[in-house]
Amino acid sequence: MVSKLHVLPKAFSAIQRVNTEELSRLSEAEIRPLLPCLVRMALCAPLDQTWEWAQKRKVILQLLSGIEVVNSLVALLSIDFHALEVDVRKEQQRCRLGPSAGESALVPASPNGLALEFERSDAARRLRLFLSELLSVMAQVKEGNIDGVQNAELFESIVYLDEIADVLCIAQAELPGLLYIPDIAEALLHIPNGIYLLCRLVANSPDSFQEVCTTLITNGDKQDEDSPAGKMRIQALRILCQMNMAEILSVRGKAVEFCHMPGLAILLTLDYCRIEQEIFGNHNSVLGDLIAFISGLLLGSDDKVRNWFGQYFRNSQKKPEGEGNPTHLLREELLQRLKNLVLFSIDHHNLPDAKVVQASSLLRLYCALRGIGGLRFNEEEINLLLQLLTSHPPPSPAGIRFVSLGLCMLLACPSLLTTPDQEKRATDWIQWLLKEESHFGSTSGVNASFGEMLLLIAIHFHSNQMSSITELVFSTLGMRIPIRSNNLARMKTIFTQEIFTDQIVTAHAIKVPVTKNLSRNVTGFLPVHCIHQLLKSRAFTKYKVPIKEWIYKQICCTVPPLHPVLPALIEVYVNSVLIPSSKGSIDTTNEPITEDEILAVFSKSVFMPQEQNTCLEADLKPSSLTSQLLLLYYLLLYEDTRLSNMKTILANDRKVKRYSPQFIAKIPVFYLIQRAQKDQQAFAGLFSPLLRLLTTHYPHLCLVQSWLTEEEDIDYTLKNCRVKLRSWPEGGFSKDSLDKGK
Repeated sequence: MVSKLHVLPKAFSAIQRVNTEELSRLSEAEIRPLLPCLVRMALCAPLDQTWEWAQKRKVILQLLSGIEVVNSLVALLSIDFHALEVDVRKEQQRCRLGPSAGESALVPASPNGLALEFERSDAARRLRLFLSELLSVMAQVKEGNIDGVQNAELFESIVYLDEIADVLCIAQAELPGLLYIPDIAEALLHIPNGIYLLCRLVANSPDSFQEVCTTLITNGDKQDEDSPAGKMRIQALRILCQMNMAEILSVRGKAVEFCHMPGLAILLTLDYCRIEQEIFGNHNSVLGDLIAFISGLLLGSDDKVRNWFGQYFRNSQKKPEGEGNPTHLLREELLQRLKNLVLFSIDHHNLPDAKVVQASSLLRLYCALRGIGGLRFNEEEINLLLQLLTSHPPPSPAGIRFVSLGLCMLLACPSLLTTPDQEKRATDWIQWLLKEESHFGSTSGVNASFGEMLLLIAIHFHSNQMSSITELVFSTLGMRIPIRSNNLARMKTIFTQEIFTDQIVTAHAIKVPVTKNLSRNVTGFLPVHCIHQLLKSRAFTKYKVPIKEWIYKQICCTVPPLHPVLPALIEVYVNSVLIPSSKGSIDTTNEPITEDEILAVFSKSVFMPQEQNTCLEADLKPSSLTSQLLLLYYLLLYEDTRLSNMKTILANDRKVKRYSPQFIAKIPVFYLIQRAQKDQQAFAGLFSPLLRLLTTHYPHLCLVQSWLTEEEDIDYTLKNCRVKLRSWPEGGFSKDSLDKGK
């Protein structure tokens, strides 16, 4: 009998759009919950006087003609609602005053029970009996006296629920100013069979769906939903969404917007996934937006939502896993998806490209649930996660992303490596990555691959820079999660003793090709990051591995906008050239860049000597301009560091290279600094240190008169001059010398 009270989704959709064709295809049992609305459509004078609506009314009348219950609904609509409205207002005032306010204004006291009285009464008295009971419950709920809501005898009997639902729908439709639907919805949650009555009410007034759901969510709990009232509220909203499946995501969005009822958000997401699977008939495919939605809550930019859901998930871990626990149901669904991916990987002997993105999203979500939601992996989850994580993806950008996430998950989740077998599986996988690194890099077409990340992790472990490793994990996963340094001890042993010794890291680093067209737009972990860390730890000088050639090539392969690590790379390189790692040891320094190598980069400049009568391009190409600015920074910083450490150099009787003033005079210093000033956005991080060094060592190039020159005049001179250079002035070039050469 209770099943008849449910409103089918197709019936709700038909009445919501007043689609008479769909309504005519419904059976009598399916159309029964909608009869109050249909009878009012057929009998009440319409505002729409068009021909189309007249035809629809005829179809509705045909539908109602063979249904016997329609007669009782017509009797309800024949009541004098004006007189009833006056009595309802009096009854509302009486309910506000409490039980001691006297007899009901709607019905006199009766010795019989309400259920028996309802059965014996005519339509008018039935309506009054129902309203008397409903208004009493609404008043108690509004005052917050939920525990004081008496057992509503009238609503307990399933036999009369159809008639009660009809009375409820007719009364609300005829007295909308007194019976506000959201208030009725809140009251119905606290009476027996109230959810079913609520569905019937909303089905007969489909425009109120959003308003009712919003009210129920707003009045719901922020966190704890384990109370009977909280569970009843969740059940009501889920049944409403099953009735109107098109709005399920909208209702879920309201829960997130108000940060109320997080359990409802999870359950609606699971319901949506199940509905998608039923529609498409494929239970093995990943349908719905479960992973994307939960990831968005935990990793989105809204701190309020992240803290709200993270706190709920952490609190849920402390409670026993019940059958209806939303977080338990979520874990079961995620575990099933994890199993499907692992089985798919086993069947195909590796992880196919079609599943790599799904696997990456799932791994990232598990990291977020553990780090932000406090999830503790069980044994089955650990084994499946490690099996998926150590699978072999294809050589594609998505495959490289999957490997990077897998490496960081091993670092962020030490509980994945608790047994020797698990450690061996992870070690074998990392060694496989080392073998396949070059193949991935050449096939995927991506500049930044996991090889650089492996190298960088090993470098940080060797230098005991645990904070740098955690920052690397944070930036790769896109989240900040707690990682204790002592939990990285096992991974440190694997990297430093079993896979990457210090000497292997250093020898491997210089074999990595430089990044072509390196700029700020090239993201990810690059070879330049690894070289920078090794230079800081003095690994190259320790094992006497020449690094000058690699750094020079990388400087020559740069384009604007400037990559932020390049100035720092030059700084540590200059220090490694001039400052020994141990006192008195000359062999513990790197080689400096030669003058010929520097001049080769400036060969395209207007300021370099050319054959007579040769037409030169005054403007530098963008690729060479970045390299020239970096080499200028290298020269100025080298001389500054050399002079600062001259006392120590002389005391140790060391011979260091000195770039002569005649050589530096060949470099267009003033022109380059002007170009850096004009485009500071492209050379961010370089102009300020260049200007500082320039004012210290070449103050004559920082005269106010030179810097206040009109930009148009400078541009015209630099772009249109045709300079025939036969000899070099000792002081270099300035704008005045260029003007004389016109």
